[in-house]
This record gives sequence, C-alpha cells and structure tokens, in this order.
Amino acid sequence: MPRADFYLISKPRFREEPLRLVCELARKACDTGQPMLVLARDTGQAEALDDLLWAFDENAYVPHQIAGMEEDEEEAAVLIVPPDVDAASRPLVLNLRDEVAPGSYERVLEVVPADPSAREPLRARWREYLSRGFELNKHDM
Repeated sequence: MPRADFYLISKPRFREEPLRLVCELARKACDTGQPMLVLARDTGQAEALDDLLWAFDENAYVPHQIAGMEEDEEEAAVLIVPPDVDAASRPLVLNLRDEVAPGSYERVLEVVPADPSAREPLRARWREYLSRGFELNKHDM
C-alpha cells in the first residue's frame, strides 16, 4: 500500500527556515539508502534547496543535484526537480508543490507550513491521497 507522510512544521528552527526540514528528511533518506525525488515549487526554490543541502550541516554530505543540469542525475541520492523538468520516478518523493505529486511512487512526504492559513492545500491533498488508497501518517516537527 502506498504511503503519504505529512510533516507539520512546529519547531522554531523549521519555522524560520522550512527548507531545513526538507534537508533533514533528505539526509535521513540518504542515510537509509533511499533515492529521493524532491519536487520543487519553482526554479528559485530548487536552487535555494541545492545551496542549503551543501551548507545545512557541516558533518553531513547529501549527494544531490538539480534535474536537467547534468547527464548523471540518476546517481544523485537526492534529485531536485523544478517544474517543467522530467525526471525518472523513484520510490520516495518529497512534494513541495501545491498539487498531489504526479507519477508512481511507494511513499510521498509532504511538508505542512507552520502558518495555519497556508494549510488548506495540504488538507485537500490529504483527502486526495486518502481517496487513492494511501496509508496516511502525520508527524509534528
């Protein structure tokens, strides 16, 4: 059964820099040997995440790159995909876009903003994943 995990931002360090949570989740996937796609909302977010993955933890290295930039992207543990760029599907997807993640995957991670007024699109995605038969989980971060 496919699974959707919703990560609700609550800790101050993630409120101030939500992409830091994305980096933590990417590192966790990398540490467990799970290649991950990160579906960025736009090119600016993809570039910001690329920069932050280099710098967020001096003791961690998360092999990553932005899709469409180089030929060997299937070797990157974390592939950051801007809109309008095609990338091969992977079993684990972290979705930062406003719609349900497209394609086929075993597990999708959704980051829920700290601001309650920004959560409605996530509630709609929760219902959509539920209707598609996903097992749903919520985590307070």
